[in-house]
Amino acid sequence: MGTLVIQTPYSEVTATLELLDRWGVTRNGLKDFRKATSRIHREVALLIQGGEVVSVSPPPFMSSPFFADEERESDYGYPPGFAVRSIPEQLLKLAPHFPNLDPEPALHLSRSLPDLSFIPEVWMGREVRRWVNWYAVPRWERGVSSSGGEAVEKVLEMLASTRFVYNPYKGAFGPEHLRITERTVVALRMLSASQKGDYLLIPAQFGFSHRGRSARRVRVVYAPHEFGLGSFITGCMLLSHPERLVEEADLHICCPGEEYHNLETNGGSSLHAPFFRFFGGKVWFEVRFCGDADDHYSSASAFFPPKLV
Repeated sequence: MGTLVIQTPYSEVTATLELLDRWGVTRNGLKDFRKATSRIHREVALLIQGGEVVSVSPPPFMSSPFFADEERESDYGYPPGFAVRSIPEQLLKLAPHFPNLDPEPALHLSRSLPDLSFIPEVWMGREVRRWVNWYAVPRWERGVSSSGGEAVEKVLEMLASTRFVYNPYKGAFGPEHLRITERTVVALRMLSASQKGDYLLIPAQFGFSHRGRSARRVRVVYAPHEFGLGSFITGCMLLSHPERLVEEADLHICCPGEEYHNLETNGGSSLHAPFFRFFGGKVWFEVRFCGDADDHYSSASAFFPPKLV
């Protein structure tokens, strides 16, 4: 009764059903999905008829089958002293490191930020919205550096000016090593086009939503408007929120928006991702195989917001 496959040889429909069957999708699962979708459509129609403005989370969705074994249960979290600062407070923390950037447009924009109802409460079985907040991040192309790799090098130096940082990759952030994933490139390009000024305001989460997942598992379970963060933005978030990494029990922060090509391993394989962790009294910046899943790891990501005016 559970299987989807009906014996109709050489049928394209049968081929599709066989594939879904191998992924563990059942008749009952599809029925539940259709019922949930129909229910939401009905509720939205009633609310629209009543003249109400609504935001509806998507129905529970069948989990992606790709790299599904690269998830671990995790009890690790954020340190007790961690709390997201207001945008003005973040800009004050960042100002000494970026003295040539003008915070005024970001301050103005911060007064009219939309609420976070455009972010799903739950996605792929994980709570999402409760972990998301607005962050101010500098645009490195506004006089901070001449390339993304140089920007990463600089933000690591800024972190090292405030605390001990272990970085074994000095001088190895050129395009032959560090590359931003296409999804993140497109998202940042659209954000830059929609916001003016030297800082971007982005709704982001510092890893908790993806704790226990490998970097490549994270990349296949993004919400529709979610994208992975890279080392520069994550490093800037650590500059404005140093309390995020202060103990060895704190969730490590992977940067799924970047690939690191380790020229000493597998002929420059791109199957590595940068990450930050706290160990031995220092913040460590390292890379790891993107298929490694560990309960101590999490991944930072952001969401493309509605148009900001």
